[in-house]
Amino acid sequence: MAGTDPSTATLEDAIDDLVAAGLVDENDDGLATTEAFEATRRIYRDTYGTAAADAFRRTVADTFGVSESVAVDRIERGAITREDLIAYLSLRAEFDDDIDDERLATMATVVAELSPGSPVPDRLHELDDESWAGFLDDHPNAVVTVWRHDCAPCEALKENLDAVLSALPDGVAVAGVDGESVPEFRRTVGVDAAPAVCSFRSGDLEDVTTGRQSVEAYADRFAAVFE
Repeated sequence: MAGTDPSTATLEDAIDDLVAAGLVDENDDGLATTEAFEATRRIYRDTYGTAAADAFRRTVADTFGVSESVAVDRIERGAITREDLIAYLSLRAEFDDDIDDERLATMATVVAELSPGSPVPDRLHELDDESWAGFLDDHPNAVVTVWRHDCAPCEALKENLDAVLSALPDGVAVAGVDGESVPEFRRTVGVDAAPAVCSFRSGDLEDVTTGRQSVEAYADRFAAVFE
């Protein structure tokens, strides 16, 4: 929680527990929460992220077994924020009371500062608003795919992605973007949905296919653009 000062060893132990539980991933870019954890956190964020101040105060008091006056003091001092509470409740649900309150609070301190990794599949080169235009300059015949978190059609498309991309002619480059992080790209190509498959030929946008389609449907769209 905000204002706590857990030791480095305690933090490392908490991170190890989070990784072992499949709630946090550790990679070359650092730490990121997993989709499994984010699915739980979204439930509590929907409930408490915009809850009235009195409901937030009562929940803090009930969760930590303190009086409402103590809860008010902690909230006003910034010792516990809404994100802290959401993280704590999400972790308590994940661990089903199998971890003591002190360790749970340390874990909440960790995950309250973390966000999920990119929704772009690992096998795709990821672009952002600073790099997509240069990518198309270098690869005028290209497909740029748009993804986002908490997107069931995106997850379904990932399962068939190899088959979809195998329908592309040789020489067509492929990349992906996190739709929530590329507002300039989305404005330029007029895309406000995910998944989306944007096909460029000679640098010009020729086709945008949104939603999860069959492999055959994507193959037909690719053939219309590139052949």
